[in-house]
Amino acid sequence: MTAAAAVASAATHRMLVGPVLPTLLRLATPNVIGLFATTVMIGFDGYVVGRLGADALAGVAMVLPLAMLMLQMSAGSLGGSTTAVVARALGAGDAALATRLARHALVLGLAVSVLFTLLATRPGLYAAMGASGGALVQATRYATVLFAGAAAIWSVNVLAGVARGTGNMLAASLALVGTTAMHLLLCPILVFGAGPVPPLGVAGAAASTVACNAVSALALLAWLSRRGAPVRVLGTRWQLQRSVFRRVLDVALPSAANPVLSNASIALATAYVGSFGSLAVAAYGIAARLEYILVPIAFGMGSALTAMVATNMGADQAARAKRTTWVGAGLVLGVTGAIGVAAAVWPDGWMALFTADISVRAAGSAYLRIVGGCYGFFGLGLALFFASQGAGRLMWPLAASGLRLAVVAVGGWLAVHVAGAPAEALYAVVALSLSALGLTLAAAIHGADWERRTVRA
Repeated sequence: MTAAAAVASAATHRMLVGPVLPTLLRLATPNVIGLFATTVMIGFDGYVVGRLGADALAGVAMVLPLAMLMLQMSAGSLGGSTTAVVARALGAGDAALATRLARHALVLGLAVSVLFTLLATRPGLYAAMGASGGALVQATRYATVLFAGAAAIWSVNVLAGVARGTGNMLAASLALVGTTAMHLLLCPILVFGAGPVPPLGVAGAAASTVACNAVSALALLAWLSRRGAPVRVLGTRWQLQRSVFRRVLDVALPSAANPVLSNASIALATAYVGSFGSLAVAAYGIAARLEYILVPIAFGMGSALTAMVATNMGADQAARAKRTTWVGAGLVLGVTGAIGVAAAVWPDGWMALFTADISVRAAGSAYLRIVGGCYGFFGLGLALFFASQGAGRLMWPLAASGLRLAVVAVGGWLAVHVAGAPAEALYAVVALSLSALGLTLAAAIHGADWERRTVRA
């Protein structure tokens, strides 16, 4: 047993010396449940908005890449980086440093949320992405409300990252389940109206998202500030330090670049699909929503990977960290691959959940038949990103995401603007980009030497 394990909390101790697969499953199970709730929330929004018509569907589809960018940056990038630095500090036996890192991460999250509020509420941004007419109006209404409340979304995801870093996945999971439960009740009321509440349309869906995340953020903040917590977010001796900000940013900045590249790929694909008309965009928005649902599934295992890999790296147990990586990545590959194959074989089952329009369903089914079989590689890439975040080695995840973007950019341009090919050719390019992401990153990590240096907490 290492010296760090001797002074660790019970949760940290399990991550350092417990059997890899059972420990990983024990950590991941609450996350998967909580993030399944997020999956329900994403799907429910699509169902509700789908009842408002094609313009509403197309408008929200235009905002979705930026909304998911914010979710991925707040939960996966900064939230995951918070998990990594807190877990690494606790793995090294330094609870005081873990507390300072958690507080500085929350401040960073609030600062970045202001940027989203200022930049992502501009109608011209969605017009540049291809929205026009009624779709542009709906996109603007949805984005204005959603990004005005960005601070709530950033706060809840950073605080959940703190909880995961301590090895307590249950608190973060309960926050996600609570958010979803509130949203399922509030969203239809605000969208369609009820009694004295007027119908707000797509703005109501966004308002419900913001309000429910704000309530969960306050609950997590109270729980993480209680007496006896391994990391107390609110408490005495609060002092901001440049060196501590730097420790968080050392992981958070490269982590933030990854979802930017990923969502640039999605936004670019959306723009290419826009050349085939509003119907194609609406169909793509529904079909590609399944990819966004795979992200929470991968995050459920991935956040456990981040915590367990980081804790072991902090305790100088690199071999155990890498073994954990492959076990977790294999599980994610299996689950997301199975979902993708099911979507490819029965695509209309997914499309019918969101629209009764036969033309939209047919167009979306064509996308899923081609791309669905590659979803396993997408899940593999996501899982390996989270493990790399825990290890503090993010060069190859960024390179793999850059390759995905290049494949979409060049292949999409050739298919749409040079060859004048049908939409199915563009969908094949998207499938190729997902395969390149997962396989490139897997090959790189297989050949990497994690024993070579220790990443600072």
